[in-house]
Amino acid sequence: MPLKIIRNDLTKVKADAIVNAANAKLTPGGGLCGAIFAAAGREALAADCRSLGGCRPGQAVITGAHALPAKYVIHTVGPTWRGGGHGEAAALAACYTASLGLAVKHGCRSVAFPLIASGVRGYPKPAALNVAISAIGEFLMKQELTVFLVVYDKEAYVLSEKLFADIQNYIDQHYVDERFEERPCLFPADSEAAGEGPAAAPASPRHLKDILRQMDESFSQRLVRLIAERGRTQVETYKRANIDRKLFSKIRKDVNYAPAKATAAALAIALELNLDETKDLLGRAGFTLSHSRKFDLILEFFIRKGNYNIFEINEALFDFDQPLLGA
Repeated sequence: MPLKIIRNDLTKVKADAIVNAANAKLTPGGGLCGAIFAAAGREALAADCRSLGGCRPGQAVITGAHALPAKYVIHTVGPTWRGGGHGEAAALAACYTASLGLAVKHGCRSVAFPLIASGVRGYPKPAALNVAISAIGEFLMKQELTVFLVVYDKEAYVLSEKLFADIQNYIDQHYVDERFEERPCLFPADSEAAGEGPAAAPASPRHLKDILRQMDESFSQRLVRLIAERGRTQVETYKRANIDRKLFSKIRKDVNYAPAKATAAALAIALELNLDETKDLLGRAGFTLSHSRKFDLILEFFIRKGNYNIFEINEALFDFDQPLLGA
C-alpha cells in the first residue's frame, strides 16, 4: 500500500509507472516533461503521444515507457494557478485520481508522481502538496498500491510556513539534550495552561485487574486488542498506518514480532491513541518517546493537536529530515 516521499530524479525511479506533468498537446516540453521525453527516447515517446490526440486538464492518458526504468508513462495535465478560486484544487486532485485509476487498470503495483502543477503552471507548492497528499491518501484507502511522491530537492517540498514554525517552536521549547536526560520526559499535567495547545484526551480509567491481566501482553497481542476495542477492521488499521498488508500480517500472526519504531508509531497513529496509550504500545516493542529526539517530539506535537493524518505527519517528518511513519 504505502505512500512514500522520496528525493530522487523521477526519470530514475523504478516503478511500474511514472507520471508526467504534461501539456495539453502532449508534446515534449521543458523541465521535468522534457527530461522524461529525453530519458524515454524523445521520438518514440512523442510518436506514442501524437496518437492520443492530446489530454485535457484533470484527465490522464497512458503510453509505454520505452527506455525509462518503468513499464508505462502516465501523462496528466495539471491546472494553471489563477488564485485558487477557479476550481484549481478539484482539477489538481482529479489529475492524481485519474492517474492512479489508470495505473490500477493496467495492473501496476507501483507509481511515481512529481508534485503536479507546481512548476510552470504556478500552483503554490504547499497547496499543491496538500492536494497531492489528500488525493493519494484517499485513493489508497480503497486500493493496494505503492505510491512514490518524488521531489528533486528539499526546496521543492515545503510545509506551510505556519506549521513549520509551530513545529520548530515546539521542538525548541521541549528539546532536552540526551546527555542530561536520565529518563523519558512526560508532558506536564496542565499543558493547556502552559500554552502548548489542548491536552490529549486522558486514557479511560482501568481497573487493577485489567492492568494486571494486560501487563504481559506482547506488542502483537496489545495491537489486536486495541483494534477490537476501537471497533476498527484490520484492513482499515494497516491502511491508516501506511504499512503494507504483508508486514501487518507478520505482526498479527507472530505474537513475539518486534516491529521497527516507525512501524509501531504508525500503528499508534492509525488507532488514534493518546500519549499515554502510545507510550504503552511503543513500550511493548521496546521503545519510548524521548525529548532528545526530533522524531519523537514531532510525533507528540501531532498527537497533542489531535491530528492523526499519517500523511500530513509524514510531510512534517520529511521536512525535518526524520524517518517516515509506516513506509
